[in-house]
Amino acid sequence: MARKLSLFLITALFALVLAACGNSDKTEEPESKGSGDEGTEQAEKLTIKHELGETEVDVNPEKVVVFDFGVLDTIDKLGVEVTGVPQANIPSYLSKFEDSKYENVGGLKEPDFEKISEIDPDLIIISGRQADAYEELSKIGPTIYMGVDTKRYMDSFKENTTQLGEIFDKEEAAAAELASVEESINTLSEKVKGTEGTGLIVLANEGNISAYGTGSRFGIIHDVFGVKPADENIEVSTHGQSVSPEYIAEKNPDYLFVIDRGAAVQEGESSAKALIENDIVKKTTAYENDHIIYLDPDYWYLSGGGLVSVSEMVKEIDEGLK
Repeated sequence: MARKLSLFLITALFALVLAACGNSDKTEEPESKGSGDEGTEQAEKLTIKHELGETEVDVNPEKVVVFDFGVLDTIDKLGVEVTGVPQANIPSYLSKFEDSKYENVGGLKEPDFEKISEIDPDLIIISGRQADAYEELSKIGPTIYMGVDTKRYMDSFKENTTQLGEIFDKEEAAAAELASVEESINTLSEKVKGTEGTGLIVLANEGNISAYGTGSRFGIIHDVFGVKPADENIEVSTHGQSVSPEYIAEKNPDYLFVIDRGAAVQEGESSAKALIENDIVKKTTAYENDHIIYLDPDYWYLSGGGLVSVSEMVKEIDEGLK
């Protein structure tokens, strides 16, 4: 009897040990996927709603491909590194990204899908120039659209910057930078209120001139900074409204803001000044008062919508309003 009882106790004890081992394996299983902060970061995700859909992304993604230069300058300002960028036509103020340490992921309108696939990115950020490639890029990695909505420029800019702060765990830094930009805009807006006169925005492109007004890609000058438009009926389109020197003379702006596309994409020598400052335009108030302002195309044409580019855009307009 004693032997049977002893055997029973030994068997029961062995079963308890096995059960305890089994429970220990289940507890440790999540740790095999990562421990400490690393494991927490891998598990934490955000759902980003954007113009082209809804995308789940990791917080603090490691391998990031960025196609929008405004987003790139914001990420750089926040102290976050990226893996790949389109290295053709990078704005001069972002020339560090031409270095070979960064992967070249194609052109602004022609992404290199093979190279991007090799990177196996944790996040891809695009804007208008890559919108048509969204579906294909989404097959490679989580892709979000972060173009600026020019009809609500500041709200859109702030939303994008705030989301980038959330994605890269830089909320406080993003908020502080936004506050600084808004303060500079408020200061400029007050200056504009005390400045009489109208403004006209034109793009010089291979011998052609296009005008842009409120709600356009360059409409921040009117919509946010407060410069009164010389023409309130300019057609809103990506490529602007085709105009002539006679049109500029007819509208006779007090300030003429010029963006040189050729200088931005480096297609030969810049010819904007020769195109704009002809005998007809020289009769305008803007020319007579030395108020033709040539804006830096790096900020206005290639990027825009970034913490750095918007800050510099504010400075250029402020300096131009003499």
